[in-house]
Parts: sequence; C-alpha cells; structure tokens
Amino acid sequence: QVQLRESGGGLVQAGGSVRLSCLASGRTFSRYTMSWFRQIPGKEREFVAGVAWSTGSTVYADSVKGRFTISRDNAENTVSLQMNSLKPEDTAVYYCAAKFTSGVMLNADRYDYWGQGTQVTVSS
Repeated sequence: QVQLRESGGGLVQAGGSVRLSCLASGRTFSRYTMSWFRQIPGKEREFVAGVAWSTGSTVYADSVKGRFTISRDNAENTVSLQMNSLKPEDTAVYYCAAKFTSGVMLNADRYDYWGQGTQVTVSS
C-alpha cells in the first residue's frame, strides 16, 4: 500500500512559479513510477509529467515541456513538480499518482494510488 499526500498548491500570477510536492508512505517507494496529473471540472484527468523508478527517465506532456520539471528523492519518499512560466490554462487540481511498474504510463486508469489533489490557480 502507498499513501500519497500533495502540498504546495495555491494562487499565483501568470508567469510565476509554484513547486508541488508529494510525500509517499511505503517502504518500496523507489520501485514506483510517479506521475503528476491535473484535472479541471468537467474534463478528464490529464497527464502532466512522470518519472520512472527504474531509469529515472522523465516524460512530459507537450503543453508543459520546457516549463515544468519533475524530480524524485527516493531517500525522502518525495516527488516534486517545479512549475515555471505558469499560464492561466495551467489552472487545475493537481494529483500525484503512483504505479508499481518500471515505465511512465500516460493513462490515468493505469495508476494504482492517488493523492487527494492540490489546487493551483493561475491568474491572468
């Protein structure tokens, strides 16, 4: 079992930065692929970024490439999402997700564990 808890959301102006963190419980955190998704009301959960446990390789949605950076610290059981140059369209609830697998999955249905989400609001 893995429990995830996000933190770091809030209100920020367009062009600003926010850093999200996800703290995971569980002794085998290092064996989980970790990803961030986001969701706005009425839409499906959207993949944002992921980091594989096996290689540390990262995958990003085209909409955030060059602006967002995902990283993980297996010693601290955390995964972070540094979000720079934020745009109003980045406004969403951001979720941390985990799956016991080697590679990054883009489909939300493939993930086994989810955090409660944290709101990020970008004002124009």
